[in-house]
Order: sequence, then C-alpha cells, then structure tokens
Amino acid sequence: MFHRTRRDELDVNITPLIDVVFLLLIFFMVSTSFQRDTQIALQLPKVVEGAKASDAKITLEITIDSHGNYFLNGKALINNSAELLTRAIQKLQITDVATPVVISADAKSSYQTVITAMDVVGKQGFSNISLATETQKGQ
Repeated sequence: MFHRTRRDELDVNITPLIDVVFLLLIFFMVSTSFQRDTQIALQLPKVVEGAKASDAKITLEITIDSHGNYFLNGKALINNSAELLTRAIQKLQITDVATPVVISADAKSSYQTVITAMDVVGKQGFSNISLATETQKGQ
C-alpha cells in the first residue's frame, strides 16, 4: 500500500504588503503640503528681487482683478469707485492704522485703479502699505 504524502496548501502571506501600503499612505498624507489658493485668478507683476513680506497677520487685503474690480478681503465690491472702497474699509472698523495693507493687483489692471486704492487707504491713515508681486528668477 502506497501512502500518499499530503501536501499543504501554499498561500502567500500579504500582511507585510498591507503594512507597507499603509505606511506609504501615512507618509504621503503627512508630507502633503497645502497652499492657500485665492478665489480670484490674478497674474501678479514680476520683480527680480524684492523685500520679503512681513510675518504679521494680514488683516486688510485689497485685490484688483484685470478688469479693475475691487475685492476687499476676498469679497467683491459692487463697483470700482473710491467712495465705495472707502466705505467698505470703514465698515471693517479697523482702529489700528499700523495694520498691514496688501494691495494685490493683476498685472493687466489699470494703473489708475491701483493708485486709487493706495489713495483711499492712505487717506484713512494706513501707512503700512505693500504691493504684492511675484519674484522672478534670474536677471
């Protein structure tokens, strides 16, 4: 009588593979960087090298799109008049005139709209005014 040796079933242990996949998933989740995207598409003017923006929290941001429309802290204004911009800034009730003001204007916006925004902010006593630009490498 022949005794047949019984073969054990072979199976692949995928537990280490699952562990590696989870570790990779955690690594990519932790190493992902998030950036603040504005809702308004702007093409900022370029400078070769400029001063670094201050680390202070920006509390007043005026954005001007390519059509000359004003946005105050991301909210669109009805028209691009200086009076409306003045009232909108006054409505924010900012008492500290040392509050940094950043004016981000599209490179294709008119020069007059930028000057008007600077004039409005200056008349309200703000002195810490900066213009947002993109740094251009080279040159």
